[in-house]
Amino acid sequence: MNVKLETSWKLALKDEFKKEYFRQLVNHIKTELEQGKVIFPKGGNIFRAFNETPLDKVKVVIIGQDPYHGVGQANGLSFSVNRGIPLPPSLLNIFKELNRDIGMNVPLHGDLTYWAEQGVFLLNASLTVRSGEPMSHSQIGWSPFTDQVIKTISNKKEKIVFMLWGKFAKEKMKLIDSNKHYVLTAPHPSPLSAHQGFLGCGHFSACNTYLVKNGIDPIDWQLNF
Repeated sequence: MNVKLETSWKLALKDEFKKEYFRQLVNHIKTELEQGKVIFPKGGNIFRAFNETPLDKVKVVIIGQDPYHGVGQANGLSFSVNRGIPLPPSLLNIFKELNRDIGMNVPLHGDLTYWAEQGVFLLNASLTVRSGEPMSHSQIGWSPFTDQVIKTISNKKEKIVFMLWGKFAKEKMKLIDSNKHYVLTAPHPSPLSAHQGFLGCGHFSACNTYLVKNGIDPIDWQLNF
């Protein structure tokens, strides 16, 4: 597993790559691939969130739990799928809230690259998963790595909007300095919980209001193009 990482992230995280847990993580994935197991996303996309959104460009952080485990779904950005892939239920609920909150048309595709390019860091807590086996890589070492990523953003940046959806994401609050950043929490957009407060949370307008108030360009959430 070759780690090809954008320069600002590579410098910020260089100590993590030297740690024993990370070496074991890489070996675990290599072993599974040698055994013929199918892992998503494909190798070149594992660190795609970092390469699309350099550390110095991050404005907003949206934390997902696990990459999609269906064939053709995971593309390295949390909640995102490539064009031509049916919208997963959680992503559809995100779009429904955007429509309710800011009047955005529900997009015809689920590719969130445009958000990432504007500074929305779409981070999954685990960066890989075995095909058809949700959470299968949640205990192999990704959590200490991505926790360090969140701490790095909190420590090195100011006035970042963190959107924490669901119990799992809310547990990351302890990694974030809420005196420096704007932390928004809501239930997960999954159909199991979206109606318990995600739909109606107003996070997208609140995010842009905060950014503009602090002299930062807002996010253009609209994806219909």
